[in-house]
Amino acid sequence: MDTFFRARRDFAGLEARRMAAAALFEQGRSQAEVVDACDVSRQTASRWYAEWQQRGRAGLRAAGRAGRKPRLNARQLARVEAALLGGPTAQGYATDLWTLPRIAQVIERLCGVHYHPGHVWRLLGRMGWSCQKPVRQARERDEAAIRHWVKHRWPRIKKKPGTKRRRSSSSTNRGSRNGPVSAGHGRPKGRRPA
Repeated sequence: MDTFFRARRDFAGLEARRMAAAALFEQGRSQAEVVDACDVSRQTASRWYAEWQQRGRAGLRAAGRAGRKPRLNARQLARVEAALLGGPTAQGYATDLWTLPRIAQVIERLCGVHYHPGHVWRLLGRMGWSCQKPVRQARERDEAAIRHWVKHRWPRIKKKPGTKRRRSSSSTNRGSRNGPVSAGHGRPKGRRPA
């Protein structure tokens, strides 16, 4: 899964640095002094200075959150989670198994927002859900017969420690010195070197 615990930026701290730079610009300080005082690059100080000249302090205020806004708000996420907790059969599916395409359909039906099934797992991770694989068991499974087999039949057929079967000598030992030798380079087959 993709990591959802990326380091968050300190937006308040960044805005405080920009406001400190604005105060220095208002005092008539140079961009080089802002670089040293605010511990930023020359390019950043230059960009801040241009923004400060055009719009003043307001130009250096925080722009808000970084990145794209979420496609689902908190109320919509709560509706989706309530539907997921109700189970797939409550949403009209034949089996009691959530799949990513099914969850994408539920999101679109409830909120009108289309998600690709491959991206639904990210949303589920943000909601605190994890991937679960159902335990598969045969419908005809007979627990009593299984217990009987394990108790009576299994001990007779399982290998016991310390009991080894005799192996064939050909599987583990090198060839006998008296047997025929494979032909090497320049030697006729079946003859030993003198």
